Amino acid sequence: MPQTISIRIDGELVSALQGQTILEAAKQAGKYIPTLCYFEGLSAVGACRLCIVEVAGTDKLLPACTTPVQDGMSVTTTSPKLTQYRRIALELLFVERNHVCAVCVSNGHCELQNLATSLGITNMRHWYNYPNLPVDLSHKRFVLDHNRCILCTRCVRVCAEVEGAHVWEITERGISSRLTSGLNQPWGQVTDCTNCGKCVQVCPTGALAEKGWAVEEMVKQNDNISGLAHRKGGQ
Repeated sequence: MPQTISIRIDGELVSALQGQTILEAAKQAGKYIPTLCYFEGLSAVGACRLCIVEVAGTDKLLPACTTPVQDGMSVTTTSPKLTQYRRIALELLFVERNHVCAVCVSNGHCELQNLATSLGITNMRHWYNYPNLPVDLSHKRFVLDHNRCILCTRCVRVCAEVEGAHVWEITERGISSRLTSGLNQPWGQVTDCTNCGKCVQVCPTGALAEKGWAVEEMVKQNDNISGLAHRKGGQ
């Protein structure tokens, strides 16, 4: 049995289990920490940096989704400094691609959009990159729009860890990084794809969507891994 330890989150003494991450302990205690790349039931990668927290004893901001708890740890989840850094992280995600919410299929149901609203982001302080990115319409049921992708790798992990198909991967590096299906094949030509739709359901934006939905209609129905594991062939 994991050992029970005590930590402080925003000054409140809470119980946690040895081996839990700060994010898991906070969720268990009813504390909210914003996330984008994290998805319950999948491995945590700390890619988006939205869940950064302050931990007493270090000047570094640590990702809550990958940092294990320690007995006596004191964590701050909300502060002016954290808000500033989270706003910066979100703004950089917006300017890197072409996020035009008004014409996005996930407008009103987008986690990126919701986080921006909650942090009061109404305009960008940086120039938009406006990259010339394609839209992959080759799949019979789904669409991949690189303009909306934030490289959270949720789709990569759910396809590998739950479906076991290993269709998705991230290629290139830095600002040139792209989500790729198969061996850089159009999605519709990847024979390993089982058409299950798990990648679409875990996508936090409109990057992966089901065909046939108009703007503001693409509601994704799962906030954790339960309900995804049995989805097969779109059922």
